Amino acid sequence: MSRGIADQRIDEMALGRYLEAHVDGFEGLRRLVKFQAGQSNPTYRIDAASGTYVLRTKPPGTLLKSAHQVDREFKVMRALAGTAVPVPVALHLASDRDSPFGRMFFVMDYCDGRIFWDPALPEIDDPAERAAIYDAMNTALAALHDLDTQALGLEDFGRPGNYFERQLTRWSEQYRHSKVDQIDDMETLAAWLADNLPPDDGAASLVHGDYRLDNIIFEKARPAILAILDWELSTLGHPLADLAYQCMQWRLPNLGAFKGLGNVDRAALGIPSEADYVRRYRERRGLGEIDHWPFYLAFSFFRLAAILQGVYKRSLDGNASNPEKAAIYGRNVPVLAGLAVELIRKEA
Repeated sequence: MSRGIADQRIDEMALGRYLEAHVDGFEGLRRLVKFQAGQSNPTYRIDAASGTYVLRTKPPGTLLKSAHQVDREFKVMRALAGTAVPVPVALHLASDRDSPFGRMFFVMDYCDGRIFWDPALPEIDDPAERAAIYDAMNTALAALHDLDTQALGLEDFGRPGNYFERQLTRWSEQYRHSKVDQIDDMETLAAWLADNLPPDDGAASLVHGDYRLDNIIFEKARPAILAILDWELSTLGHPLADLAYQCMQWRLPNLGAFKGLGNVDRAALGIPSEADYVRRYRERRGLGEIDHWPFYLAFSFFRLAAILQGVYKRSLDGNASNPEKAAIYGRNVPVLAGLAVELIRKEA
């Protein structure tokens, strides 16, 4: 068993035999290496005689309802193959029952490119290249929201009705189930969101659910997207949820555990303003002015805070993918809630 994954209880010999039997062309598992970046579903690089692959699995232990649905990730990536939205090639899905280590997982191609962990892009020297990277993200997001979900076979990928009402209920419940300490700003935020739900305007599309810079692999030689990752939270929903979630990064500080753009000189770096980013998205999709923008932003803060609270709770329960980072994220839940309360008091 490879160093660093003993706690995940993956028998490499059994896994290798399974993959040779179920993945076309797979041969000779040599090494399994856990990526340290993810917090939700443990993810591994597989080095084999036949090439390099990626395995993504549910974490061990008791899980929150509707969380860690790697089968949804697999389904949506299969559906998106060949569209204007680039994704890794999804090769095989193993059920809990069939898995050689007792947990559902899928295997996909390894995409060898660049991942940028800091939205300020300090490793890029040219402001024009930074601008092109953000424009590529904007283009891909608009393309995602313009896809015909029925033609993709994803018409049953979400429930009908007011998306934000359903999402607010879901994440409020998730937060309550993973709550450890009283955070007054989270209670204030949840109550404000419930009282200020926009009317359902009927807009619906496939949404990624966690659309941000570090979930995208870029080509090595140019600012073009090679693949979009981490589709665990994808569903049929309101496209502005994705847009606001990404724009939340413009409001977060670039400090400590947060990698945002709130205190960054974006103009000097070639990074568009939030208003410009939204405008370009609207132009690409032929949309008018966006009403209720403070609600969409505040909801994004609340949802992220609820997600991080769940990660923190899993660290206390002993089944977080990266316990050290999980503890840090847990301490930042009150910070996110405070930023959101400040936002609604200032802009709403």
